[in-house]
Parts: sequence; C-alpha cells; structure tokens
Amino acid sequence: MARTANIFARVEPEIKEQAEKVLEQLGIPMSNAIGLFLRQVVLQRGIPFDLKLPQNKPLSIEELGEEQFYEEIEKGMADLNSGKVVPAQKIFDRISKDYGL
Repeated sequence: MARTANIFARVEPEIKEQAEKVLEQLGIPMSNAIGLFLRQVVLQRGIPFDLKLPQNKPLSIEELGEEQFYEEIEKGMADLNSGKVVPAQKIFDRISKDYGL
C-alpha cells in the first residue's frame, strides 16, 4: 500500500453532509475525493476550477452578442429539460391552487 499523510480540515457540518451524500451516490469515499482534488491542484498548478465572484445583476439581452445569446438560451433549455428549473407558469399554477387565487 502507498504511504499516506493525514490532512485535518475544518468545514461546515452541512457542507460536509451534502458532499458525503453526493460522493456516496458516485461511489467515491471522501478521502479519495480529496486526493483527486489535490492531484488536480498539482497537475494544473492551481485550483482546478474557476474562482469568480457571482454577478449581482441579471443578464441583459442588449449586452449579449448573438452567439452568447444563443448559448444562454441553450443553457436554459438544458436546465429546463433536466428538471433543474421549471416554467414560471407551473409555479404560478401551484401558488394559485395552494392559495385559492
């Protein structure tokens, strides 16, 4: 067996639990996931994902070029088809039903 070293990290309990659920579904132990992350840090010589501040404003159609516009439409349709989002009418129908509107 390869030699190993211990890492001790403090994380929020809720984040740890959520990550454990996802990793369990993937069949990956937490220690393996951390090892994968660290290997990627070494291979990429940095954090293996973008670190960005979220945009605080919604996208404006006027600010998007044609290609960007269609990319956003495709992302939205993919989210809709995968069930990540639902049509606004479905939400309105649910609220109307629940509150008798």
